[in-house]
Amino acid sequence: MRRLETLCRERGERLTRQRLAVVRQLLTAGRALSAYELLERLRPEDESATAASVYRTLDFLIELGVAHRLESQRSFVLCSHPQTPHRVQFLICRRCGEVVEAEDARLAAATERLGDRLGFALDRRIVELTGLCGRCREGGAGAP
Repeated sequence: MRRLETLCRERGERLTRQRLAVVRQLLTAGRALSAYELLERLRPEDESATAASVYRTLDFLIELGVAHRLESQRSFVLCSHPQTPHRVQFLICRRCGEVVEAEDARLAAATERLGDRLGFALDRRIVELTGLCGRCREGGAGAP
């Protein structure tokens, strides 16, 4: 929250009630949320919330570098490292939905080399890997 407040102040942006509410929901969810799940969670406290306003808020948070969009899930998570720019990889549990944000420089370099070798100028370098987390793989308490 402090990083968000600082970034907004530095850019002359307002930290609106809805922006704060979306961040709070992403913080407390314990998993990635779609825009429509966010809207459902916001509606009890803000009847004026719309899908368009939630998407605008998410776009704003991504632009600030405090949230990420998971393309494969069509959902959003807060950034674990908003204080520094980084190339990110996500490990996503297909059973319980746990999302782990990682930063592996070797994987980032390998994807860059792959793009170069095949003649691609990469503009999006987020890697999403799916599988089972440790709890679900072992059938632990977190597994549905």
